[in-house]
Amino acid sequence: MNSQQTAAPGVTRFGVLGTGRITRRLVADLQSTDSVAVTAIASRSQERADWFASQYGIAAGVEGYAELIGRDDVDAVYLSLPPSLHAEWCLRAAAAGKSILCEKPLAISAAEAVEIDQVCRQSGVRWLDATGWLHHARSAQMLGRARDGQLGKLGHITASVSFYRPFQSGEHRLDPQLGGGCLLDLGWYTVGAILQFASQTPTRVFASCVRETGVPLRANAMLWFADDLTASFSCGYDTATRKWFEVAGSDASLICDDFTRPWADRPTRYWVHDASGQVDSHESNDRQEQRMIECLIGDQPLDHWNRLALQTQAVLDALTVSAESNEPVALDFPLSF
Repeated sequence: MNSQQTAAPGVTRFGVLGTGRITRRLVADLQSTDSVAVTAIASRSQERADWFASQYGIAAGVEGYAELIGRDDVDAVYLSLPPSLHAEWCLRAAAAGKSILCEKPLAISAAEAVEIDQVCRQSGVRWLDATGWLHHARSAQMLGRARDGQLGKLGHITASVSFYRPFQSGEHRLDPQLGGGCLLDLGWYTVGAILQFASQTPTRVFASCVRETGVPLRANAMLWFADDLTASFSCGYDTATRKWFEVAGSDASLICDDFTRPWADRPTRYWVHDASGQVDSHESNDRQEQRMIECLIGDQPLDHWNRLALQTQAVLDALTVSAESNEPVALDFPLSF
């Protein structure tokens, strides 16, 4: 095993749990963030861990996730395992005093998500779900416009996120035992965006799914909020790439066509359309993953982001029940945030 590294002053040393496809992108984002070092990566096999470590310039490849969590040269973990494993390894990382950046969904149920939050708080550990778009400078600008009255009274929010069969062999997103399906995966984006702009949780939801291999392949949903605000979304693995939302008010609507991750080699943009047909275009470039990582390792409270993640998980629970029963589901925690 490679020797463990001493921390440079002010540097947060990350260990990576998992070697899936998304890991490769986030490792580069971690390595390009100031005051961050990636010191170790763990896989179930030493051979795979060593290969990834050599490919991405990481000092140590580690066999076994527990071995990585126990290392003295790891201050925080980036967890990119299948969703069914998130709760176990978040809880173990928290118990070891490691900060946590966890891929979405945070867990496979609201009960698991709440337990992660409680144990992190008891252990004095910071945690964040790895939903990069929320931390882009553009997102703060869009939220400000939705809240400053420019759109008038909000009436409806709609969002769509899809990718056409983005699968590999052994794909966990098609395995119900691993927390697969588009609701927990792409629905995390659509529900999170709706809750962010609604600033409250719904009173009632309804979902319908097209299924494959026992998991939702496509999901469509309706959400009802206080003050006659409604929302709808579509997400799935059987339609072309979409990643847009619209926040519609009485005076204007705000539209973004790439909110989850900006289109490559294009301006990072959004539009405000008013009732007369006037369109204002806005651009705001940023590096959302770096901002997300800086948020985790910084000293500002994470309460808003943690609460949004927990409420997203709870709404997804209700949508799952609705899709299985083919009935609307009432939520008994309609909270503003």
